[in-house]
Amino acid sequence: MSERSVSRTKQEKRWYTVLAPEMFDRTELGETPADEAEQVYDRTIDTTLGDLTNNASENNIKLTFRITDVGSDSAYTEFVEHSLTRDYLRSLVRRGASKIEAYVTVLTTDDYRVQIQPVAFTTKSADASQEQAIREQMVEMVESAAADRTFEELVDSIVHGRLSSAIYGEAKTIYPLRRVEVQKTTLVAHPEEVAEEEATSVDLDESDVETDD
Repeated sequence: MSERSVSRTKQEKRWYTVLAPEMFDRTELGETPADEAEQVYDRTIDTTLGDLTNNASENNIKLTFRITDVGSDSAYTEFVEHSLTRDYLRSLVRRGASKIEAYVTVLTTDDYRVQIQPVAFTTKSADASQEQAIREQMVEMVESAAADRTFEELVDSIVHGRLSSAIYGEAKTIYPLRRVEVQKTTLVAHPEEVAEEEATSVDLDESDVETDD
């Protein structure tokens, strides 16, 4: 390929400004190049909450977005994952104390399926029954939060620490806690995917029913 052809190819590339979802105020996430708009779809962008809020103290919160729509010069995203950095989680671990984790899959009021992973850190070593009681408390409160919130409301509550603070307030009555965090949140399925799965499940259940001829 001649230098002129290479130059022409570079000139034909278009740069799209990538924007965060509305729940993050459409903050600019950066730019991405593409020859055609279709190539931009499904690209993922990683950032931190600190980058979005210009607050360095929130750089331990990682966010992942996926491009779902493209305009003339902008690319729009949806939230797909939130997680805490390994260094931050490691800093919360103390020798002689307990780390209690839970994995909860919930459905929001607008039918998004989300997996949430809360974690509690005790001040001292808890026994098995105390750990189980704290784990059950975390699961119950995550499920209750999802049952009362839309997807955006739930993500907002998690990312800004309100859900973890609420869990801390209740779970510390079981055993003294030093910290509660939601270490990871993942979008598992959209409403249309959930509806399709439920319809398929109903079809399978009906086919399993025996009928008398």
